[in-house]
Amino acid sequence: MLTSKTFYRKTKGGNIYKVVREHYLRDDIWCGSEACERCGRRNKDILLDDENPGAKSSLFSQPHYLVFDTNIILNQINILEENILCNVIIPQTVLEEVRHRSSNVYKKLKEIIGDPSRKFYVFVNEHHKDTYIERKPGEIVNDRNDRAIRTVAKWYNSHLSAQKISIKAILLTDDEDNKNKAEEAGIPVATMKDYVSSLENAGFLIDKLARKDYVLDGEGREPLFPCHLSPAQLHEGIKNGKFLQGTFLASRENFLEGSVNCESIEKFVLVQGREGLNRAVDGDTVAIELLPEDQWSAPSDIILQDETEDDPGDVLDDEKILTENKTVAPAEKTPTGRIVGIIRRKWRQYCGILQRSALKENTRHLFVPAERKIPKVRIETRQAETLSKQRIIVAIDSWPRNSRYPLGHFVRALGEIGDKDTENEVLLLEHDVPHSRFSDEVLSFLPKLPWVITESFIRLLLIQEKHSNHLASGRLTITVRRCARSRTSRITRESGQMKFQRRQLIVQDTFICIIVYVNRETKREFTVNGTTLFGSIIGQGGGGGICDSKEKADDVSGTNSPELLAFPERRTLALPDVAQRRDLRHIDVCSVDPPGCTDIDDALHCRDLANGNLEVGVHIADVSHFIRPGTALDKEAALRATTVYLVDKRIDMVPELLSSNLCSLRGNEERFAFSCVWEIDHDANIISTDYFKSIILSRAAMTYEEAQLKIDDKTQNDAVAKSLRNLNMLAKKLKKRRLENGALVLASPEIRFQVDSETHDPIDVQAKQMRETNSMVEEFMLLANISVAKKILEEFPECAMLRRHPEPPQVNFDPLIKAGRHQGFEINTSSGKELAKSLEAAQKEDNPYFNTMLKILATRCMMQAVYFTSGMVQETEFFHYGLACPIYTHFTSPIRRYADVIVHRLLAVCVGADATYPDLLDKKKSHALCHNLNYRNRMAQYAGRASVALNTHLFFRNKVQEEEGYILFVRKNALQILIPKFGLEGTLYLSKKGETSPVTFVYDEEEHTQRCGDIIFRSFDQVVVQLSLDRSNVQHEKLVFKLVKPMIPGFSIPSSSEGTAADKPAEEPMELSEEIPQKRKDEQEVEPEEAPTTKKGRKKKRRKY
Repeated sequence: MLTSKTFYRKTKGGNIYKVVREHYLRDDIWCGSEACERCGRRNKDILLDDENPGAKSSLFSQPHYLVFDTNIILNQINILEENILCNVIIPQTVLEEVRHRSSNVYKKLKEIIGDPSRKFYVFVNEHHKDTYIERKPGEIVNDRNDRAIRTVAKWYNSHLSAQKISIKAILLTDDEDNKNKAEEAGIPVATMKDYVSSLENAGFLIDKLARKDYVLDGEGREPLFPCHLSPAQLHEGIKNGKFLQGTFLASRENFLEGSVNCESIEKFVLVQGREGLNRAVDGDTVAIELLPEDQWSAPSDIILQDETEDDPGDVLDDEKILTENKTVAPAEKTPTGRIVGIIRRKWRQYCGILQRSALKENTRHLFVPAERKIPKVRIETRQAETLSKQRIIVAIDSWPRNSRYPLGHFVRALGEIGDKDTENEVLLLEHDVPHSRFSDEVLSFLPKLPWVITESFIRLLLIQEKHSNHLASGRLTITVRRCARSRTSRITRESGQMKFQRRQLIVQDTFICIIVYVNRETKREFTVNGTTLFGSIIGQGGGGGICDSKEKADDVSGTNSPELLAFPERRTLALPDVAQRRDLRHIDVCSVDPPGCTDIDDALHCRDLANGNLEVGVHIADVSHFIRPGTALDKEAALRATTVYLVDKRIDMVPELLSSNLCSLRGNEERFAFSCVWEIDHDANIISTDYFKSIILSRAAMTYEEAQLKIDDKTQNDAVAKSLRNLNMLAKKLKKRRLENGALVLASPEIRFQVDSETHDPIDVQAKQMRETNSMVEEFMLLANISVAKKILEEFPECAMLRRHPEPPQVNFDPLIKAGRHQGFEINTSSGKELAKSLEAAQKEDNPYFNTMLKILATRCMMQAVYFTSGMVQETEFFHYGLACPIYTHFTSPIRRYADVIVHRLLAVCVGADATYPDLLDKKKSHALCHNLNYRNRMAQYAGRASVALNTHLFFRNKVQEEEGYILFVRKNALQILIPKFGLEGTLYLSKKGETSPVTFVYDEEEHTQRCGDIIFRSFDQVVVQLSLDRSNVQHEKLVFKLVKPMIPGFSIPSSSEGTAADKPAEEPMELSEEIPQKRKDEQEVEPEEAPTTKKGRKKKRRKY
């Protein structure tokens, strides 16, 4: 049966054209039920059971199938993932709606459908003549689809009852209107809550029900928040400029404060108070209305956390604390607004713990998220006693106006609180780090072991002429052209000359050739197409041949060709590796990395040239050789985007066979590399640059310490030692020149944990040591990245993948300028070069750590460096502020960064070592890829910091320790303290809500100081604090800072005789560069107000990070 729609469409050019859409309807689409006799004979893939088809329900006693509407699947997917609900009919209408409305839910639904044991059957109702319906005039799409779903349920009931089958089709919907219409049509129907509640032993399913609303105890009917405007009102307001659209960013320090990042204005818009925040959650896209300028405020200096119990009376107290501290100098005021509506929610599933209600029999409890930016969530559960001891996952469903907190539902438990694996799982989930095992499909694209580099020569091509049935034998001499996208060759008339002893073939078309490669072994036996052949070869470039017997093989010479065998099948074999690469195995290459590093991306060499100059090579693991575009392996690497380094584990971007074996440039093993080689004079001036794929043999895989000892030990004069000394000499000159051009040297508190080999718990902590070899490697990685960036931009001006570091707005530097001014230094931020000069000049003899702290503050003023596609950004914006270079990219770490894999592919095309493919030249797809790379890179940084924080807490369990610290910020009610030894920050509260202090601190808003008697606290002052772990709040275990020195009677605590802070050298400054943060120095790509940390490598037994 055929139905068609005809309509007319107008093009942009004004032309009118007719469109006809045909819709085919069939009567042979089966229902999928095993009980059906009409459809069963045609159905080879019956899914729905005829015995015990439905779960046992007190609501529906007869056997039944379930039919879901779209909203059930979108809102209750967590229940569907449980194995309780089986034998479900998914109408095609529902499947298509879900696909368009939520890709995440659609993916989960497809996984359920793909599980045969669940028996979820997709019924193609839109092409069944009895279930397809037309949309009525004036009917909205949603109403038509609901009607189509009801039609499916009704058809199943009539279809089965006509055969006297007792199975019913039950429609589940939470839409009241849809439910009423189903009842009117005589369709068995229920809400998800009613159906789940009727199941036997399904109490845990009730906990997973998504709830839009319920009666809230103790909060009455009075709304706590303003009403959100409708989408139409928001759209109109944004269009006429009344409202601004932006992303809401919650404050981590004050739960009653946040900001909105609006692209239309330079500054963030400040939002304060519950009514101003108006139920926005971190990451939501919101519409904001700017307040009149006389109502503008400034970010609060109060540190305020929501640590209250579920008591609505606390609302007023919180607001009072905030309003009491609103006196702001006019010069410090910033644009302030209020949120009037939510354009798009960015809710996800959140990890955290259950805060049990004080009422024993209460089923409603508060969920406390691990991320402080997320508000508490009300959930309903009957498993409170069990769940209160576990880390759990909760999803937000809604946030009514009369609820202080959003409403949600329990999703699943992760494990016991405090368990190391559970805590790691939490931080990976919270930072959206893909960490599941690689699928079998992904692993199928890995090379088969044993893997060797082939060194072969083309000797035989067997030809079949398409023009006739005659098969010819003879000798073929060809010029091999590289086939870039596939490592196979197809010989055509244009690519070779054919010479035959018996007769000349008439070449009319393409001839298919079998190419056989023979290693350097005499009379090697091998098989082609099931026939055993023998071959011999005489030297490289010499003669040789293939024949079908050992006797004939003995007669093969360099000039004579044996009789050849012809095969009609089309066969091709791979080109030899040596033929495609430059052999550098004779060059003394070495790598320098942290201890225990197994994913070695890069190696170096330096040797003298005959003309007196030096040849320097950076050799990078050729990951793109193993990861081909479009494969499952490639897609998985693109999704993960980066390797994530935690303190005690590493989440690889690519399978371990590649990351730690075949791609890793291990010592004394042959490896494929992509080489960037320069001719450089002794003043570090580049004469020429060459790029090519190579084969290298690393002479040594050294640590930074080993390489430094080799350089410093003058008795060592082997080739590697000489190479390292020359590299170090050139690196110093390159760095000096780079700093003179305005590159920034910033700082970040970095530490390494020493981890127990069995428990993986931290047992010691050390400050990271910097050596000349760290800087040496860094300089040549930077040079390679800059050189490659120039090359790929020259060849691909529209689709090169580059990296830029935007210049921060001057307002970002305000905290740095104020901090410097209070210490008597003027920080010039007019340019990166002036900033670098100012920072280097800001030194204090009585405080050797002052300059490092100032550089830490400067780091937090920086914008985040991002990947971008050259054709999507103006060339003037390519500049990398931190490195002070006009163009930059990432080339040197393809094992751990997918961006580098793309850059390798671009460079390979530039030098003729590979071919392009459509996605590589698609600007829009490349732009979307960059967006994912930037997101994953940012999340990897946050996950690493969270891992450091977790292990710091583990280190301080059952410990009380005194340490030297420095004041970073002075707040109205607290001091922000930095502990250099542990690379951590903490809050030393001077006063807390609900507590009275025997001493009084006076805050100076202009000078940002705290005074208590004769003692004044300023930024950068040195203090001694006692550190201990407060475990009273299991969700937010926190380090407690107590003042030891200076001594303030009634506030400070007495110093203990043990554990006093030992003298330690000032921390080394860290250069703002780009290379390998987990393994060596890198650009500090941190957002303002975020403290940077680092990630380290891994070794098998004893770990140091």
